[in-house]
Amino acid sequence: MNDSLKTLLIIAFLILIVWNLGAGLYYMLVDKGESKRTVNALTRRIALSVGLILLVVLAIKMGWIQPHGINPG
Repeated sequence: MNDSLKTLLIIAFLILIVWNLGAGLYYMLVDKGESKRTVNALTRRIALSVGLILLVVLAIKMGWIQPHGINPG
């Protein structure tokens, strides 16, 4: 797997997470508590966030990505 594909995959996850967060806010304002669309959007956001974390952990364990420390100076 090349570096640009890995980057695109992570960015796609982040875009979907932000999209579902925005959808949850929109549904909360529009529905005024009359439907479960807000809960469903936020549940999807949490599932995507957990999935992204697991994907990154798996990629580190498999050697697909290399973590690095922050260089203080």
